[in-house]
Amino acid sequence: MATTFLKTLERTGDPFADLNGYGRPERWTIDRLEPLPEEEWTRMREFLALSDAEMEAMLTTVEALFRRGHELVVATYDYLLHNPETAAILGWESGADPAHLAERRRFFTVWLARLLGMDFSADLANYLFRAGKYHAAHGPRRIHVPPVYVTGSISLVNATFGRFIMEEMPGHASAPLAMAGWNKALTLHLHLMQMGYQAAIAIDQGEIGVPFRLFGRMRTVTGVQSLTVHVDEGAPVETALRKFFNYFPQSRAEVFDVEWAGGERLDSHGTPWFTVNRLYTVKPMWRVLLNGKDLSYVGGPSTPLRAGDEIHIFPPGR
Repeated sequence: MATTFLKTLERTGDPFADLNGYGRPERWTIDRLEPLPEEEWTRMREFLALSDAEMEAMLTTVEALFRRGHELVVATYDYLLHNPETAAILGWESGADPAHLAERRRFFTVWLARLLGMDFSADLANYLFRAGKYHAAHGPRRIHVPPVYVTGSISLVNATFGRFIMEEMPGHASAPLAMAGWNKALTLHLHLMQMGYQAAIAIDQGEIGVPFRLFGRMRTVTGVQSLTVHVDEGAPVETALRKFFNYFPQSRAEVFDVEWAGGERLDSHGTPWFTVNRLYTVKPMWRVLLNGKDLSYVGGPSTPLRAGDEIHIFPPGR
């Protein structure tokens, strides 16, 4: 060990430049991560242009919709129970399991309360993102609900809102504008759920499974100790990392510093456009290990993955 140390010092002047066969550590980056749920929530809300006037009109209908809330919850699951395809998805071909039905009604009731409560918080964006992951069979019951039924259910809620408003507030001047607002709000909810669904589906797609083992704060932030991410054989480590941090977007702030890099892209006519890309650079003292070796020393995220590989993520102090 002493001889290696002296040879390294003699060759480079840096006692840690090549100690134990490793080069100097390099802070590596990954890019092309999906937006955070709260960022996508804001972007989509701005795109939908949900106006103050629509919000005020929606408020005038909240009490009427709230009065019919229980009816909506019960009718929704009665409909899913009696539709052969959704009954099969839920495992209810021979009737609904009482505990499972009560669980789903509670979830639906909480969601409906937040919708009618005009909740547009970042917390709700993350709640909907997590709900989308559950629809991809990443929830406690591991039930996969295809997107067509989630989209269809949102449409049915929208239609039911229209019927309730017509019945409870016939001819009310605010009704048309309120329905425009509820349609936008429900579309916003659907978009965030689809975002979570796609992040979960990506985790399951690939030829090989790469276990991620998490330690320290990462367990607290993600709520898990491990997760298997699927990628194709030979895919770079960054592919697995990208899937992982799209699935657990709340963990990015722990592991990475955000940097910005400018560049150009060509549009469909070949005209160059200046772009700004967000880069995620691993923070000092954070260790992402591939088979026990720190990526900062062994090639970074471009290293190809093979069957049997594992990735461990350690916060500072571990």
